[in-house]
Amino acid sequence: MKSRIMYIEAKTGGLTGPARIGHVTSSKSGATLYYGGKAFCSLKGDGFKSNYYDVETGEHYWISGPRRDGKDALYATHIKPAIDDDARDEYWSKIRGHAPPESKGRR
Repeated sequence: MKSRIMYIEAKTGGLTGPARIGHVTSSKSGATLYYGGKAFCSLKGDGFKSNYYDVETGEHYWISGPRRDGKDALYATHIKPAIDDDARDEYWSKIRGHAPPESKGRR
């Protein structure tokens, strides 16, 4: 399966929650996403501030493509998402369009 870098935010605790950026794979139809050993099914527009739910636990999530400006969360938050190591370089170079903050100016 082909993967895509996406933003994954848990919504069970409220409007904002812990978030990650990582490689997500999808079913042929795109209705089911897979990340971190979990399967997420689309809420098909029926979610409140979420668009997918964890098939096993029922917890709700906001999953979307990351934005070039880094404002990936559905609601503004000061909490930075964790970025998976295997997605870090691609996220910063292809999505954000520059080097990661911690490596700016290094050679």
